[in-house]
Amino acid sequence: MQEISIIGVDLAQNVFQLHGAAADGSVLFRKKLSRPQFQRFMGNR
Repeated sequence: MQEISIIGVDLAQNVFQLHGAAADGSVLFRKKLSRPQFQRFMGNR
């Protein structure tokens, strides 16, 4: 697995859209998370 170099976050009131990319720009993940899920996800990074 490639290392995550960029995490883009689209902020909304109740949901966060996340986009993770490698240094070369290839997409590693796209996620839709609630506020508690977002806090856990970022805490683990």
